[in-house]
Amino acid sequence: MRFKIGEKVGFLREVGGGIVQSYKNENIVIVEDETGFDREFMESDLNSIHGDQSNILTDNFDINDVIEETVTYEEQLGDITKHKDSWEIDLHTHVLMDTERGMSNGQLLNHQLIEFKRFFRKAREKNIRKLVVIHGVGEGVLKAEIRHFLEGKEGLEFYDSDFRKYGKGATTVELHYR
Repeated sequence: MRFKIGEKVGFLREVGGGIVQSYKNENIVIVEDETGFDREFMESDLNSIHGDQSNILTDNFDINDVIEETVTYEEQLGDITKHKDSWEIDLHTHVLMDTERGMSNGQLLNHQLIEFKRFFRKAREKNIRKLVVIHGVGEGVLKAEIRHFLEGKEGLEFYDSDFRKYGKGATTVELHYR
């Protein structure tokens, strides 16, 4: 048993999270989701949320809450490519960090989301018109989280990037300014 009763957890295979209520058996955890319903999850499909990270997946996310800056914005870094009116970021963990060792899937996902949101805010500050976010194909969790973040935001539209160049593993975001 890895999680404690009352612990906040995030879902790895879908958007959202909840609070651990009990264990059905040694592999199945019962979690109360954001809507108040108890749901069963395999323990391996959950990740711990340490501290109050509830702001990570909301529109109120403040870049200043992140203590460690891991991405700088120079002209060519390998993970971020800048052109005149468009930027591209590769969110594969092997590109973003020196090692993934000792990190759970949830921790890796949180790191990717923080880097994406940092990149997004910086692009907005610089009035960049087009972003290409390379998230990979995988199981689609990162893609779903990115699109959930973008949904409902005014002044932008997003869609699958050019299949010939990126396959199914990237999202293009067009930003519109007044």
